[in-house]
Amino acid sequence: MTSISNPISFNEHMWVIEMRRSLNEEVEEDNEVPVNIFNVPKALMANKPDCYVPQEVALGPFHRLRPELYEMERYKLAAAKRAQKNVPEVNFESFVDQLTMHETRIRACYHRFLRCNGETLAWMMAIDACFLLDFLQVYAVKSGRAITKASSKMMTHLVDYAGTKSAHNAILRDMVMVENQIPLYVLRKLLEFQFSALDEADDMLLLMLVGFGEHLCPFPMTYLSDQIHVEEQAHLLDFLYNLIVPSRLKETCEVEVVIEPENEDDEPNENKERSSPESNYVQQLFLMIWDMLTALAQSPISLLKLPLFSNPVKFIMKLPWENISKLPGFSIFYQNKNPENSNSNSNSNSDSNSNSNITKPPLMEEISIPSVSELCNSGLRFLPTNGSISSTTFDPKTATLYLPTVSLDVNTEVTLRNLVAYESSNASGPLIITRYTELMNGIIDTEEDAKILRERGIILNRLKSDEEVANLWNGMSKTIRLTKVPFLDKVIEDVNKYHNGVWKVKAGKFMKRYVFGSWQLLIFLATISILLLMMLQAFCSVYSCPRTFRVPQDQ
Repeated sequence: MTSISNPISFNEHMWVIEMRRSLNEEVEEDNEVPVNIFNVPKALMANKPDCYVPQEVALGPFHRLRPELYEMERYKLAAAKRAQKNVPEVNFESFVDQLTMHETRIRACYHRFLRCNGETLAWMMAIDACFLLDFLQVYAVKSGRAITKASSKMMTHLVDYAGTKSAHNAILRDMVMVENQIPLYVLRKLLEFQFSALDEADDMLLLMLVGFGEHLCPFPMTYLSDQIHVEEQAHLLDFLYNLIVPSRLKETCEVEVVIEPENEDDEPNENKERSSPESNYVQQLFLMIWDMLTALAQSPISLLKLPLFSNPVKFIMKLPWENISKLPGFSIFYQNKNPENSNSNSNSNSDSNSNSNITKPPLMEEISIPSVSELCNSGLRFLPTNGSISSTTFDPKTATLYLPTVSLDVNTEVTLRNLVAYESSNASGPLIITRYTELMNGIIDTEEDAKILRERGIILNRLKSDEEVANLWNGMSKTIRLTKVPFLDKVIEDVNKYHNGVWKVKAGKFMKRYVFGSWQLLIFLATISILLLMMLQAFCSVYSCPRTFRVPQDQ
């Protein structure tokens, strides 16, 4: 894949000139411009690259030189000519000159060093901005306001006012990709040439952005117009992220947690408590069998009691088998003693302990929470809310899990994946969207789980089937950095606590741990029983068992 930063075309002399010019140049703004356009982390890119690499149009410098995207260049030029016609009194090159003056600010937005000169970068930004505004004005037309009356004939098969054409959706997906962003500052500058006042330009841009957000945001829009400030948005993806995760939600998650010092003496006690139920269970079982054998006084059993009560057998019974079983060669008899330690979907105790300290990341990618089907079987209900991710709550009194309504269509997977990638690269606090996708990935395992949530009104499925919904969430388990979000972790902890407290779940776990999980012990007991029966049969074939055991015979 070629790009504008291809190492083959690297020019050392131009690099030195660029470095010298950048160091000698005065800083434009009082405050430094934060980096907000990143490369997708390799761990995410390797999972599903088509969701992060533009397929129709290249915006910005990262994918400019890809040959398969050259076709869209003529549409960009048509949009630039259209912008020139709308403002005939202003020369288009004057806008390019304005961007050249702000070259440092534009470069500062990109995480990657851009190996193109200032004039090339300015023309690139200007033409891409014209294309974006020509495309985004669809949403201004819907509200009765637009810069122009209609799109050009060349753009009719790309721009769809109903949003149903495949090309329209393909361009929308490219517009939300992390590596395919240009600073929103450039769009504002372009609109300043078309409006007499900056406020009017910002109002028009806000109108376009809101329509863009309503079309792509998978959650209900619960914003207020006075809460959205265009000048604070870095680019289109950043605007969409701020719609889903507003600043007030970020502030509530970034709480200071006081961690109580742990008592080192408590840890051994906890380990003893954890191992005591299993060791007590085995010990009680042997004692019960021992008491039954001791109570018998019949002659064949008496013969068996002689070796069983011998000193070597007593010595063997008193050995610390729990420690011996951990030695090489003996571990096979102990490996399935507690199978839940290797099962992420049923390990609620470790999840509860980890959730008590939000400074430590989760121990696994797949979130520890039962699936929707399992929760329904334990009596838990699901109800939708019209809020954002922050409306995710659990009511233990009514056993109801409230989840925000999420709309899934052909654009949702690309949107969510790039929001997760942007959040992992830009967010300094908890990864809220990432944690939400982990939650949905945890409770949706099969097509049946997706069907239940669709019937409850939580998932609005605009895909072909419930199976596609399950595949969408299950395919998003790969995250770049695991984190904890207090309000979501509290929901997970409460749901696990309720689920594990149901008697059916307790009985199932008891059977799994002490019956199915102790199959070696059961095989051993069955073998001993068979040997005892064979010895009894051999004895009865030589001696008369009814007479020996004084069993009355039928006449």
